Amino acid sequence: MVRFLIRLHPENEPFRIPFNHQHKIQGLIYRRIQRVNPDLSLRLHSSKIPKLFTYSLFMAERRELAEDRSSLLGYRRGFFYFSTAVPEIAEAFIGGLLQQPEVELWGERFIVEEVKAIAEPQKLSGRKFVTLSPVAVTTRRIQFGRPRSYDLSPAEPEFYELIRENLREKYLHIFGSKPPEDFEMKVLNAKPKRFEVKPGIFQVAWHLVFRANGDEGLLRAGYLAGFGEKNSIGFGMVKADVRRANRWRDPEVSGNS
Repeated sequence: MVRFLIRLHPENEPFRIPFNHQHKIQGLIYRRIQRVNPDLSLRLHSSKIPKLFTYSLFMAERRELAEDRSSLLGYRRGFFYFSTAVPEIAEAFIGGLLQQPEVELWGERFIVEEVKAIAEPQKLSGRKFVTLSPVAVTTRRIQFGRPRSYDLSPAEPEFYELIRENLREKYLHIFGSKPPEDFEMKVLNAKPKRFEVKPGIFQVAWHLVFRANGDEGLLRAGYLAGFGEKNSIGFGMVKADVRRANRWRDPEVSGNS
């Protein structure tokens, strides 16, 4: 089991959920890993290869837009999903959460109430998927005479080419063998969101419902470690079976268009 649902009981209710919050969850993950396995934390920070973990946006059992429209207000429990292709990462993060269940995120305090392991689907090819955190795909293009980062959309063929190549790179690191080419995805629904991932640095990413076909290993690499780029800062987590996933997904958690 390398995918988990993490439920948190808030100290105060309602609790605030800022639109741009992925970096706060990333900080929590690294702090808990560092607590249990400092060497692993150092390797993750220094490595240039895929980190091979991802996580969802932060959600709430009930939520509403704050009156000033600057954030969401959550009620009852908060929760998020975490997934990794590396058992060592799962052991360190989950172990760190259980050792220190008091959590502070963006000034809100929570207690870890439940960590639930989620079984992987036996077969992924041919299934529908829905994003629990949006998919980011970037390239370099000449703009104003200089190469600049460009956020691709599902309307552009390069979007799918780069997702496939990214999956092949993850496959190589997970399975240690030559990655296959067999991968195809068909987007059924897409909604863009713009995030501030660091002060002054923005990323346009996509909430998607899509169907994927191809090699089971490639699809499992995406299911476990995320589709697209920047998975370790909160992009690209998906859930199989759109009907179940839609019970939890709230695109408005992610920010303003």
